[in-house]
Amino acid sequence: MLRPKIPTMPTPTGRVTPPTVVEPTAVVRASHTPPAYPTEPARPRPTVQLTPGTALALVGGGTAVVLVVGAVLVSLLLAVAVTGASVAVCAVVLRSLLASEAKRR
Repeated sequence: MLRPKIPTMPTPTGRVTPPTVVEPTAVVRASHTPPAYPTEPARPRPTVQLTPGTALALVGGGTAVVLVVGAVLVSLLLAVAVTGASVAVCAVVLRSLLASEAKRR
């Protein structure tokens, strides 16, 4: 009743090509010739110099980012707290209504 059916391998339809014979090829190594033009050494990257103005701008930008992220996180926490409090009030009201309904019977 619950025996699985094992699929059979389908037979190919249409024209079937016989396998081809692959012949090995000889590997020829290329000789390495040096470049005709002289190469100059890579130049070192310039170092970043912080002036007092740029340091102050970086500190101000970092402070602004921290304040914005903090405000967003605090507002999310406040939203969760308000939602929890409203759900708790609804639960107390429903419990009171169900208790008073049970006392009337």
